[in-house]
Amino acid sequence: MPTFPQLRTQAVVQYPARRQMTFSTQVLEFLDGSEQRFRQWPGALRQWMIRLDLLTEEEISAFRQFFRSQGGQAQAFRFVDPWDGTDYPNCTIEGDALEVFLRAEGRGNLSLIVKECR
Repeated sequence: MPTFPQLRTQAVVQYPARRQMTFSTQVLEFLDGSEQRFRQWPGALRQWMIRLDLLTEEEISAFRQFFRSQGGQAQAFRFVDPWDGTDYPNCTIEGDALEVFLRAEGRGNLSLIVKECR
């Protein structure tokens, strides 16, 4: 399975970076006003909001190639959480477009969201 590309510094993200955990709870409300709640997923799903600045042409090319090889959000890949080093084997990129902004010659930036799938 492919792994999310690293920068030339071996980092996965640049700071400031964000991650988010999402839970899914189903709430059933009865006629008497009482409620019953249960989980739809066994645990939280994670998302990482990644913004990369001052990328070299080689790094931009690596991310574009990775994005194309994954078919956007079509195929799963491995992602290592930069906060705790946990390996998540079933992640995808959110969205089917990769926006790369060229700021200067040989420098650019991009942002994307990596999300864990079940």
